[in-house]
Order: sequence, then C-alpha cells, then structure tokens
Amino acid sequence: MANTSSRTLRLLSLLQSQRYWPGAELAERLGVSGRTLRRDIERLRELGYPVAASRGVDGGYQLTHGVSLPPLVLDDDEAVALAVGLRSATHSSVTGMAEASVQALTKVVQVMPQRLRRRVEALQAVTVPAAWGEAGTEPVDPLALTSVAQCCRDAERLTFDYVASDGAPSDRHVEPYRLVPVGQRWYLVAYDLGRGDWRTFRLDRLASAAGTGQHFAPRRLPAADAATFVLAGLEGRRDPYRVQVLVAAPAAEVVARVGRWGTVTALSPTDCRLEMTADDLSWPAMALGSLGHEFTVQCPPELLELLDSWAALYSRAVTRTTG
Repeated sequence: MANTSSRTLRLLSLLQSQRYWPGAELAERLGVSGRTLRRDIERLRELGYPVAASRGVDGGYQLTHGVSLPPLVLDDDEAVALAVGLRSATHSSVTGMAEASVQALTKVVQVMPQRLRRRVEALQAVTVPAAWGEAGTEPVDPLALTSVAQCCRDAERLTFDYVASDGAPSDRHVEPYRLVPVGQRWYLVAYDLGRGDWRTFRLDRLASAAGTGQHFAPRRLPAADAATFVLAGLEGRRDPYRVQVLVAAPAAEVVARVGRWGTVTALSPTDCRLEMTADDLSWPAMALGSLGHEFTVQCPPELLELLDSWAALYSRAVTRTTG
C-alpha cells in the first residue's frame, strides 16, 4: 500500500479526473478498504478540499466547488496567476500544450471559490493582449471553454447559443465529444440532438454554454478521430497548411518573437526549425518577415509562391519610391 501522503495525492487526482466516483470503485483504484478511503476523504476535507459524499449501497464521492482554497497548496494570488496563465496557454500552438492547458484549467476552475473567479474575470476583462495573427479570429470565452471541456470529460449533455457563419442564431442541444484546437481557433465536435447528426462548432461563436445534468453513452464518431473530423469539415474541405521553415537564428530568439504561433526546435546554437499550422499563409509570411533573419522554406510550396509575389510587390514599391 502506498504511504498516506502519496495515496492522498492519488485520491485527489482521481477526484479531479471525473465528476463522480462510486465509493467501491474508488477504493479499488486506490487498493484500500472502504474504511481507509473514508479516512483519506476526511484528510482531504481537513486540508480544505470540498468533497461531497452520497450514502447508500451505490454511494460515492465527488469534488465540489470550494468555499476556500486548500491551505499550503495555493494562496489566492497564486491561484489567480495560475488560472490566468493557463488561459493564456490555451492559445498556444506548441504541440500538446493547448490540450494539456485546457485539462489543467478545467481542474483549477472546478475547485476555485467564486470570489477568485470574479478576480480572474475582472483581470481578463481589462487586459488587452498585443497579439496579431490569423485574420478574423475571435477570442474564446475561457469560462465557455472550461464548461464545454467539463461536459466532454463527464459525457454530460450540453446546451448553448450558436451563431452560424452567415450570422443566423440558434439554440443547440448536443452530446459533446472532444475539443480540437486548429491554428488559432477551437472547435467542439458533438452529436447535435436537434439535427440528428454529428457537427463541428467554433467556440468563438458559442455562448451561454451550460451542462444539463443528463449523462449519455458516447456514440461512435464517423471518423478516425476528432481532429480528422474537424479538418474534413473546414471550408472547402482543405486541410490547414503545415509550414516548416529553417531559420538562421538561435532558437531562443525565434521563440521570443513568434513562439506563440509555432513550434521551435533548435538544430544548432545558430539555427532552428520553425513549424506552424495555418488556414491562411499571410500571417506565417508576416511572422517570418518580422524575424529579421534569413530563412529557408521547406514546405508548403504555396508559401514560396506567396513570398515571391510579395517580394515582387515590395520591389516595385521600392522602385517607384526611389525612381
């Protein structure tokens, strides 16, 4: 049996991984008796974690919204800083970072007291990021993001207001499946109960997301995975461009300038590889131009064609200016 401290951490992790655990199943996962499990639950409560229990043969436990943060874990300022940092990281293009940030943010929000949620919302409301990127990209409401993520995780039906690309509003009732980040946008893959079919929804067009409390058995997705389903449904059924460029500059410098929009791999102290995903090649072209270093495009060929076109345009502009 694991020691008490490590078992308590394991218990906390399990409680955060899903909304509700039957007591017998939770004790089995931890390899302890029901009596030991009850003692461990009390230990978490003493540390400030709000664990609710339901009695009876099918009784179990779940982590509820907290009235205070656990002592010696995070103080108020640390909790706010963590939530804001994770929300910023949900826009990351670094491989795996966005998905992991959503999962971590979901856990943090689940136990965050209301007073701290208000602080995070206030900070978010008055913060204007100095970012540029894909044209037409709208910010995603972080609270909507976490609400949808929780319903995906718990297989809970979800309702929300949605605005289609033509501006038509609608009310949706869905069985959410997965969240998929593509470029600088987030997409929800879900089975639309009203339409009787699978659909993809852009999160920046989604509002008033709320779980219904009704759980469901996940249906079989008509695709290899959620990412494949989203990419197949994008405009014109064209996959986003995968950009790969060799840059004659140290990796740390490239990360500082454009790391938010791509993955940077050091090849030597003076060279690196930059990889991006984009629906529109204009913003990778601008990002490369902002580096001020020589670079070699490995793919796609469409980026080379765009750069040639821009080079000719700029050359003509210089000729007219100096002529």
